[in-house]
Amino acid sequence: MQIDQQLIRHCRKGDRKAQFQLFKSCFPLLMGVCVRYKKNEEDAREVLNMGFLKILDNLDKYREEVPFEAWIRRIMINTLIDDFRRSRKVRELIEYQDFQENPAAGELVDLNEAEKQFSAEELTALIRQLPPVSQKVFNLFAIDGYSHQEIGNMLGISDGTSKWHLSFARKKLQEMLAGLLNASRVIRQ
Repeated sequence: MQIDQQLIRHCRKGDRKAQFQLFKSCFPLLMGVCVRYKKNEEDAREVLNMGFLKILDNLDKYREEVPFEAWIRRIMINTLIDDFRRSRKVRELIEYQDFQENPAAGELVDLNEAEKQFSAEELTALIRQLPPVSQKVFNLFAIDGYSHQEIGNMLGISDGTSKWHLSFARKKLQEMLAGLLNASRVIRQ
């Protein structure tokens, strides 16, 4: 995504047409970030709008030597984290829930093999089925590349809790993928 610095200058001056053009240009990238963290498109759009307002409010802080795409992605992720914290009812450390793992779910699945057989939309739908905190940790670590320490700071959890949620998310995804792969093998036979 390439954004013209002239467009950014017009946005800084409050030009509504330029702001709308910037929104249209950034929408695919920002929506892609939001749908990874939200359960449905409506919630994703709501957070995207909040995040875009923050982007416009902070354009004066943007430095041209920083890639614009990285800068707006960071603001959007911070907005998603703020939204998560705001909606969280209990502000204490996250308690481990009594998740019942199904040992009969079958063999482990090679995630690279699963990626070849399923579309990005199907894999995203599986990720959305994870518990909210595990989903956020998985997205931040596996997709956005944050460390457990950074994730812990963002979500207000310890590094160990972040690692636990990542491990749990991977196991659950493997179980779900194993079920889908087994179902698709049965259908083909």
